[in-house]
Order: sequence, then structure tokens, then C-alpha cells
Amino acid sequence: MAAKKTVGLVGARGHTGAELIRLIARHPQLELGFVSSRELVGQAVSQHIDGFAGDLHYENLSHEEVGARGLDAVILALPNGKSEEIVASVQADAPDTVIVDLSADHRFTEGWYYGLPELTRGRYAGQRLISNPGCYATAMQLAIAPMLDRLAGPPQCFGVSGYSGAGTTPSDKNDVDKLRDNLMPYALADHLHEREVSRHLGVPVEFMPHVAPHFRGITMTVNLWLGQPLKVEDIRASYRARYAGEPLIRILDEAPWVSHVAGRHGVEIGGFTVAPGGKRVVVVATLDNLLKGAATQAMQNLNLAFGFDEFTSIPIGEDA
Repeated sequence: MAAKKTVGLVGARGHTGAELIRLIARHPQLELGFVSSRELVGQAVSQHIDGFAGDLHYENLSHEEVGARGLDAVILALPNGKSEEIVASVQADAPDTVIVDLSADHRFTEGWYYGLPELTRGRYAGQRLISNPGCYATAMQLAIAPMLDRLAGPPQCFGVSGYSGAGTTPSDKNDVDKLRDNLMPYALADHLHEREVSRHLGVPVEFMPHVAPHFRGITMTVNLWLGQPLKVEDIRASYRARYAGEPLIRILDEAPWVSHVAGRHGVEIGGFTVAPGGKRVVVVATLDNLLKGAATQAMQNLNLAFGFDEFTSIPIGEDA
């Protein structure tokens, strides 16, 4: 058997970092080379991550040390605006290293592959720099894409996320007491994910995000105006045809429930509803913001970069 590819993780303390460690640990061809976390330095990874059995300990690596390790891949699970110096160090010291950036720092950068595989894998041509899409942006694009060439105006997207999407740094958006019995709207125009989806789909998109009291999972309700009327059965058939053979996408008749997708690696799209006249369509997509919205997608992108089967280590089918 060929030697395993080594992967380093920067930003391992967060919710997404934990999910990435689990996915890498179960991957037969990947091995964690380091996990960097300033807050957990010196502690055993196995003390924090169920299912991790190695003797690896958290480190606090400088930007230069990350590059000097010379691993096959580095995953950056950092807040927005924190990746640039690490990327520069890795490129200087280990130019063949694959970098997967989960932040928004390179989603608009020419030369970086934007890795939403179900929509963009055909554009992957061996790029070593990979930008992971946002969680909301993934749900929006997958919900809109099958109708993209039929649109008569900007899609309107009403998104609701669990508070894990706000990360581990305390704020109103992950304060359980403030969220209890509440729905918190925020950034109702020009949200980063609104710009991201508009850029990558090539059409203007209107997005209104909210945070809810549940921990994980996104519900995205999308309103689409079409140029020509369609029947609901034809719309549903278009979605089934567009995502045929995609093991992480399930097309349902009924509207998906976020509680059914939390902790699972796939996306559910359904609830197809056509208003009188046939030109207004509503569709609902759900996904786990920490998995398909982040860690699972990063694993798909790593697998593509290394030439492995795209879904290695990712549960498929009913467990997806």
C-alpha cells in the first residue's frame, strides 16, 4: 500500500475542526501530521475527539512552522481574515502542498479552485489552492442551480442556521440564553454569502440570514421567479435529473426537516411548491453547516486533490 498522505489542521479547536479530525481519522489513506490550536496546546487530541485513538497532541504552530512541516495538505479552519500569512508561508516552503481554506478569504480569488464538487468538480484541474464554500452558500447554490437557466429575477433566500455556525467565540449569535425562544435576524443585505453565491452562480441573489436556538443544521427556503411557467412535477424532475448519481444529495417530495439532516453528511432538497400561474417556485434545502457546509465538503475536495475516490471516509446512503 502507498504511504499515507499527511494532513495538518490549523484551527482545530472549533466545531468544524473536530468534525475534520473525525473524518481524517477514519480515512484509510490520510494521516494527521499536526493539529494546531492555541487554546488546547499540549492536550491530547483523543481527550477531545471521540473516535480518535492516536497519541497526537495539540500544538501552537507559528505561520512559519506550518509551512516548514512540509505536509501533503494543510486545512485552514480559521476565522475570516486570518489565513493570508499562513498561505504565504506554506507556498514559500512547500509549494506542492494542497491548501484547503474553509474561511471566506479566497472565495473570490482568481487562481483558487472554488470547491463545491456537485457543481464545480468539472473545473478541477489539479489546483493546489482550494477555497471551501460557505455553509449558507452551499445550500443556496444547490437549491438554485437546477433552475438557473430559467430564472426571471434574483432568487430570494431565507436562511436559518443553528448557532454552531457562529463559531466558538462568544457573541449574541451563539448565546443560548439570548436565542432561547427566539429567531435572530442579522446582516439582512450584502451578507458575505450573498456576494459569494452571486459571484459563483453568475446571477444576483438576495439573502436574509437568521440564527435559531438549535445547535447545528441549516434550513434554506428559496423563492424563484421563472421566465416561463412550469408544473411542479417538471420542476421536481429537473432536480432529480440534475443531481442523479450524487450520493450526498437527496431530492424529496416533502419539505425537509433540519432535525433529520443534523449530524449527517448530505443535503436534502424538497418541498417544491408552485404558485398559481406557474412562474413562482419555492424550494427548501437543508444541510448540516458543520458537515456538508464545511468539513464534509473539505474532505470531498481533499479526495479530489489527491486523486482518491471523492467520498472516501464520508458515510453514504442512509447515514449521509
